[in-house]
Amino acid sequence: MSSLLKLAIVGRPNVGKSALFNRICKKKIAIVDEAEGVTRDRLYSTADIFDFPFEVIDTGGINARSKALFNEEIKRQAEIAIEEADSIIMVVDNIIGITDLDLEVARILQRTKKPLCIAVNKVDNLEQESQIYQFQKLGIPRMVAVSASQNWHIAELLETAFQDFPKEVTESEKEKSIHIAIVGRPNVGKSSLINYLLNEERCIVSPIPGTTRDSIDISFTYEEEKFTLIDTAGVRRKRAEHDVVDKFAAIRTARSIERADICLLMLDAQEGMTVQEMKIANMIEEAGKGCILLFNKWDLVKGFRMEHCLKEVEDTVPFLKHCPKIFISAKTGRNVEKIFEEIKEVHKATQERVTTHQLNKFVGLAMQKNHPPMVMGKRLRVYYMAQVAIQPPKFILFVNNPTLMSESYKKYLYNQFREVYGFKGVPILIYLKGKAKSKGGKHGYSEHNEAEHNEEQADNVEEVVQADMEEDDDNK
Repeated sequence: MSSLLKLAIVGRPNVGKSALFNRICKKKIAIVDEAEGVTRDRLYSTADIFDFPFEVIDTGGINARSKALFNEEIKRQAEIAIEEADSIIMVVDNIIGITDLDLEVARILQRTKKPLCIAVNKVDNLEQESQIYQFQKLGIPRMVAVSASQNWHIAELLETAFQDFPKEVTESEKEKSIHIAIVGRPNVGKSSLINYLLNEERCIVSPIPGTTRDSIDISFTYEEEKFTLIDTAGVRRKRAEHDVVDKFAAIRTARSIERADICLLMLDAQEGMTVQEMKIANMIEEAGKGCILLFNKWDLVKGFRMEHCLKEVEDTVPFLKHCPKIFISAKTGRNVEKIFEEIKEVHKATQERVTTHQLNKFVGLAMQKNHPPMVMGKRLRVYYMAQVAIQPPKFILFVNNPTLMSESYKKYLYNQFREVYGFKGVPILIYLKGKAKSKGGKHGYSEHNEAEHNEEQADNVEEVVQADMEEDDDNK
């Protein structure tokens, strides 16, 4: 379910980043040359250390003063890689020693507050290892002497880069099935749906609310694709939690949502949307999971139109407007076969990536169609937009000043984005990152990130990492 951790390799030009990238990947992917600016786009590949898989990103050299071709674009690609990364390796050249550019790059990386270590490259023998301490001036305590060309101390470098991360994540990476959590209030038919899908009495079904207490994982194959269903206990209102078991059931439901790729939110079509469904929908959105809405027991509804149900739901929770909705009967099997079609579509949407070129084209057209308003005599400027994560899709808007983005204009961009790219059933996170003057008077991107999670709910967003993302730069 979870994505691979990401390791970014950054540094000034011509210090051996691409050579180190190839050595870590154990493949000759990146072009290695002494000329500056050979690497332009960020390159992605998977690698592992002692059966611990991760994703590694190679970047072009960072040099704000360079006049090399595409230097500004190279710098932007490196900035995006830094935003995506969980851990960062800064590469320096042991032969040339510390430079002003190294100091600038170190300052940029330290502001990210991410795990950071230095790879002192081109240490080709033991006698040169003592020379690495000159790089203590960079203020980064973790340093490893390496030689990309000689394949020396690469494992030690990776151990240092990932020492802050639990290695248990590898177990979840081996699980290839789509995890589906079936959530809702007690007695809306969650267990009945599982029994129908599996064609067996897998879960106890009873009209008594709260029959299911544990989160039950059931693996099965449907049309040659693996799925894992997670049946959860119903989430009660606080005042209805009569004992400790009920409280633990609610906690397990929240954890099941976290473990899932897609959540099936079940409603009793006779009762419609209640406060508890609203709470669960918000939990799904905040967890960044795909969502499909199931109106169960539709066979029992008389004299009520589907359109009325849909309008009530969409008016109550705006996020659900973008989610697929199916009217089913878990007891008779009505429309149940449509669920897996929607699961595949929503899961595909969670994996979708939009290239930086396409995003910048979208931003340009949206701003041309409706210019941002003046705020305190100043106008918002958007430099570029990039996708930095999937599951859920996460985007960064690099702007001159986040405070110039009004709430109404945020909603406008969000709605325009939904209209153009869809992302059916998936929450979308749009972060703002502003430029700020450093102490030296030069401009760099500030540490402040402002999140727009369905216009309002980004405070509880947990950082996620993204699987393989490739840029379609041929369109530029």
